[in-house]
Amino acid sequence: MRFLLLLLVAASAVVRSDASANLGSMPGERLKMQYAMGLLLKFQICVSCGYRRVFVEYVRVISQQYPDICIEGENYLPQPIYRHIASFLSVFKLVLIGLIIVGKDPFAFFGMQAPSIWQWDQENKVYACMMVFFLSKMIENQCMSTGAFEINLNDVPVWSKLESGHLPSMQQLVQILDNKMKLSVHMDSIPHHRS
Repeated sequence: MRFLLLLLVAASAVVRSDASANLGSMPGERLKMQYAMGLLLKFQICVSCGYRRVFVEYVRVISQQYPDICIEGENYLPQPIYRHIASFLSVFKLVLIGLIIVGKDPFAFFGMQAPSIWQWDQENKVYACMMVFFLSKMIENQCMSTGAFEINLNDVPVWSKLESGHLPSMQQLVQILDNKMKLSVHMDSIPHHRS
């Protein structure tokens, strides 16, 4: 029984030494695996600004050059006050269009006389509904538009359109990624000493 236990301990020690020898003989490969599995490139874009096509093109090129990088994209949301205004307008628009179609005078409910624009709305219901819809939609889009095209690599900002005022060119983005990856590999290869 003791002999079997000693044999198992010796076998596990040999397996561990072989595994560590294999990892130690290829430091570049080990580092490549560490950052290949861990790099996440995250885009936060303003979808209502029409940056979806730019994002798709960037993803296509980056995926070809860096097949090991995980890429995510999401909508960059505006401040909560603007989201609430857009939500309110979305509901208000539907209520107002409903009142125009039904012909119910909302001003009579408050004891007020209907303004002349309400009379025009009742005479031109189709135009009034279209005008309310498109005007409200324009204001909603303005509230939801941020103009953002933010890029983070492992939660570290690498580009911000909100700060720079413009989108990065493909060469700029590739250069930034090259520099960040070289720095990551260099930092991982430095031995960490405990003090």
